[in-house]
Amino acid sequence: AAPCAEMEPPASPPAPPAAAPGSAGLVCAQGRNLRAVLCQRCGSRVLLPGAATFARRELLLPAMRKKAAAAAAGGGGDVLREHWLVRDMFSFENVGFTRDVGNVKFLVCADCEAGPIGWHCLDDKDSFYVALERVAHE
Repeated sequence: AAPCAEMEPPASPPAPPAAAPGSAGLVCAQGRNLRAVLCQRCGSRVLLPGAATFARRELLLPAMRKKAAAAAAGGGGDVLREHWLVRDMFSFENVGFTRDVGNVKFLVCADCEAGPIGWHCLDDKDSFYVALERVAHE
């Protein structure tokens, strides 16, 4: 299996702040999520407020689509930089995992299977990343 570093894009200069979707109003003083995290497609609750910590890390996630469509289409993706970092998989209210892709499992909505909304490296049992751009907040 490929190490997780191979799933990360090559190093590049940091994006200008205007290019980032921004986390203003979403992160408390302790760096945790102020609002619930929801699936963009069906509105299902993925995380409760305070369940995750804001983290910046460049990760390559496949293009977002429903699981069946993703399996048929393959290829394509986005480099995402702003994530909710979850340290315990039991902190999730509602999340599913794809089959292993090398050393990685991708996170999807457990209700409608939209995704991937996040990334988990099998080498690090305590790090689950949910991309801010791929979820909604309430």
